[in-house]
Amino acid sequence: MFMPSRELHDSTQSKCTTSVQPSQLNPTNPPGSSSKPKQGGFRKIRSTGEPIPCPIPGLPSEVLEMRVKEGSKIRNLLGFAMSRIEGDGHTAPASQVVFSGTGRAVTKTITCAEIMKRKVQGLHQLSKLQYRTVTEVWESQESGPLQMTIHRTLPSICILLSKEPLDPQEPGYQPPAEINALSEESKWPDGPQGTGKTEKRPASPSTIF
Repeated sequence: MFMPSRELHDSTQSKCTTSVQPSQLNPTNPPGSSSKPKQGGFRKIRSTGEPIPCPIPGLPSEVLEMRVKEGSKIRNLLGFAMSRIEGDGHTAPASQVVFSGTGRAVTKTITCAEIMKRKVQGLHQLSKLQYRTVTEVWESQESGPLQMTIHRTLPSICILLSKEPLDPQEPGYQPPAEINALSEESKWPDGPQGTGKTEKRPASPSTIF
């Protein structure tokens, strides 16, 4: 199971700085301190950010890359990735796949990797976390020209799943999960005997008295 570090947990909220470039400030709608302006008063007119390379070392050029977006469907992503990993009858099965996502897509990226590890046994995993800076320009929809430039620092994750062994000394490496653990988790996904109910435990003395 993927165990995100505290650094990843704390970075799910983007960091941002805001600069205002007004020709006429409207005192009834001052720039907010939140990471994004309110949708009712501003609209985003431009978003730019330099692409960052995957930080996983030694990736071959033909590796299967799955770029996960906030609106991506997990079923569609896994359907395509599984067909390439298992082979579609026309091309040789891929031996490696990289799932990558930025910002709000980080959680979905981790979910895709975890599901694939349950479906395909014996996959080695290597995870790398980095950050990407995005610049957004927002324009006021009310009277008076007003623009806000927001610089956001977003977490970005790359997860490599490989049929071939990886360097166990590389930071972020995880060995294949035990088959027994995976089969047991798949057999009882919602609790004991797959009933969807949690096991009842005896009440503690403090609750009785």
